[in-house]
Amino acid sequence: MKKLFSSLLLAILIIGLMSVPTLAESVNVYTSLDEELARTVFEKYQDETGVDIRWVRLSTGEAVSRMMAESANPQASIWVGGVGLGHIQAKESGLTIPFEAENAQHVPANFKDPDNYWTGIYAGPLCFVSNTGRLEELGLEAPKSWADIVKPEYENQVQVANPGTSGTSYNVLATMVQIMGEDEAFEYMKKLDRSVVQYTRSGSAPGKNAAIGEIPIGIGYAHDQVKLKSQGYPLEITFPEEGTGYEVASISLIKGGQETETAKDLYNWLLSEEAAQIYADTFVVPFRDAELQPGAVPISEVNTIDQDDVWAGKNKERLVEKWNDEIYSQ
Repeated sequence: MKKLFSSLLLAILIIGLMSVPTLAESVNVYTSLDEELARTVFEKYQDETGVDIRWVRLSTGEAVSRMMAESANPQASIWVGGVGLGHIQAKESGLTIPFEAENAQHVPANFKDPDNYWTGIYAGPLCFVSNTGRLEELGLEAPKSWADIVKPEYENQVQVANPGTSGTSYNVLATMVQIMGEDEAFEYMKKLDRSVVQYTRSGSAPGKNAAIGEIPIGIGYAHDQVKLKSQGYPLEITFPEEGTGYEVASISLIKGGQETETAKDLYNWLLSEEAAQIYADTFVVPFRDAELQPGAVPISEVNTIDQDDVWAGKNKERLVEKWNDEIYSQ
């Protein structure tokens, strides 16, 4: 009887061990997080698990394009960060797979996909960021509305990213369409084009360039600007009075990835309280409770539009193509 009991116990233990997925030694990751934040987050996970994270930093648009190009032979298993609109586009394009992470229960329903294809980790509103020294030099005031930024005095004084490569900038375009309607929004974008001195590849670049005084005004997400301001740069942050769009930085599993079980473990860890505090330490406002940095702006304190991310995701390719034809190529 004792031998039978021991055999049964051993069998149960073996079955139990077999049911626990073994983490791969490494996992390939595409990330659209700020590079410093990505390094901090991934090094912490590596220290805890021993898994080697091989990551490549791409803007939202670049990440989606890369996944499309590699769809027959994916080179990464998980996409971390990047505007939620891009994650919706990836879902609609069949580039990602659903996964209901245990820690996703702590994320509000309106900040995650109802079919579990993507989950948000933090939200950040669009804003204007102005170098106060350059404003004084030019006799300008910091813009306080979308209407301000297209006034003649702001001609060639603004920098924003290209919506074809940047999820941040596509969020600007989609915001204007949702505020004004498509025809009026494109007339507005033509006026904004006169104010724009350069379209950058990355959505975070305009804020960085405003910080060093290369340009007077940039358009980007608030947390990036709050971080720069905390470093002593002479910046003023303002939010459009008419209402502004926002990003939901998200996570998705890539269809056909080779390290899916390890990617799932990383996915769940990225939604943990421990990870949330790392995000908060870099001035973003995560969905899980964390101690925020001074100056961090919760999205609840900003006048945001009634943003339809599903619509924006489905219409991205068409709207970006129209923007290229009617504005960028002119």
